[in-house]
Amino acid sequence: MKKLICALLAAVLLLPVCALAAEEVNIFNWEDYIDESVLEQFEQETGIKVNYMRFTENEDMIISVESNPGKFDVVFPSEYMVERMINRGELAEINFDNIPNFANIRDDLKNPSYDPGNAHSVPYMWGTLGILYNTKLVDEADVQTWGVLWNEKYAGQVLMMDSLRDTMGLALLMVNPENSMNCTDYAQLRAAADLLIMQKQSGMVKSYGLDEFKDKMVAGEGALAVVYSGDAEYAIELNEDLAYVVPREGSNIWVDNAVIPATARNKENAEKFIDFLCRPEIAAANVQEIGYCCVNVPAMEILGEEYQSSSVMNPSEDVISRCEYYHDLDETWLSIYTTLYSEVLSAKVNN
Repeated sequence: MKKLICALLAAVLLLPVCALAAEEVNIFNWEDYIDESVLEQFEQETGIKVNYMRFTENEDMIISVESNPGKFDVVFPSEYMVERMINRGELAEINFDNIPNFANIRDDLKNPSYDPGNAHSVPYMWGTLGILYNTKLVDEADVQTWGVLWNEKYAGQVLMMDSLRDTMGLALLMVNPENSMNCTDYAQLRAAADLLIMQKQSGMVKSYGLDEFKDKMVAGEGALAVVYSGDAEYAIELNEDLAYVVPREGSNIWVDNAVIPATARNKENAEKFIDFLCRPEIAAANVQEIGYCCVNVPAMEILGEEYQSSSVMNPSEDVISRCEYYHDLDETWLSIYTTLYSEVLSAKVNN
């Protein structure tokens, strides 16, 4: 008997580690960015355990990924961060033989400039940056331009987004509508920062913030807020006096993507999970839960007329044509943006 037990133990020790470990996939996603019931469905269908973790900013995410190699199998960076991770060699190439549902993705979101051929990324959600405004307090004609955020009629009622790229980007368009939101001309960046400093010092800005703005606008605590389209949709559903616009100068069109870190330990499981997210009924469930724009064509049919007729959730080709992706900035230009934006945040209101 002792010889038999020893033989069995020896056989177990010779098994590959992967054969002993339970099947799992480690997901790192934004806060409140999935219908959690689909995680349970994936586990039930595949037998793969989902370990689900959350982050709040791209910059926090990249620090975690770089500091913990092998910890994450699927991560959800925005477009400019995808580009940065590719440039640093931090993303695995995706085997699309394992993701047949990629065929469901909108053609206009495929082959993006930040990841040609989608070699490393699959779109998950997308949207625009714009202005959420109270129609009882703001004239519709005024809000067709970013300049409304500097209009003295709305002094002390403007909620500005605390986001380096978004806030500097819209100010660049105010300095010159021909500017790119990825501008690397110091004179233009200096002028954009000065414009934001003037706005703050003159008392136009009620506060800088981010996620809380949708609730503040619902509660009537501001006349105008710079927000992402998904937050706008959430607020409009709760307050019929609110509306959303992408100003005529243009804006950012952002895409959050599913990617696989180069250090991922469960790449095949990661691809199974990404393919699962691309199924129409799963994509539709996630859009219904979190309120951002749908990347999945058959899912748009499932979402029906209410989604398809929403200019917030389904912006027109004219709006899309005026928008651009953010691209990654090299360390020099990122430092310049950061320094100038810090000046904006530290500016004091004139008495």
